[in-house]
Amino acid sequence: MMRLAMSPAASGLLRALIRRGNCPRDRILLIEHRSVEWQSLTFLGERHELALRIAGPGAEDIAGVIARGIADTEFAISGHIVADISCADDRRAASDGSVMLRIEALTIED
Repeated sequence: MMRLAMSPAASGLLRALIRRGNCPRDRILLIEHRSVEWQSLTFLGERHELALRIAGPGAEDIAGVIARGIADTEFAISGHIVADISCADDRRAASDGSVMLRIEALTIED
């Protein structure tokens, strides 16, 4: 199995999303991710794009739990603040019953 290198902010965000799903860790799979550095005049951070696959029975319900109200959620990520986060509206169900979910977020250093 090949591991994808992730920044501390990206891995913290992934862990927070898995906790938000309130299901066993092996039900939520990271399919792809991309993080790029971001900065303004006063802040340093990263923009993240994560593609998740939620497998097994009730996948649509778990995806709903993760996506519902995500923009208003306070995430606990050590050393980082989630300044902006959204879930793409193109949630798709696969033929095996799994659901694909795309998350975009901006984290800034605390």
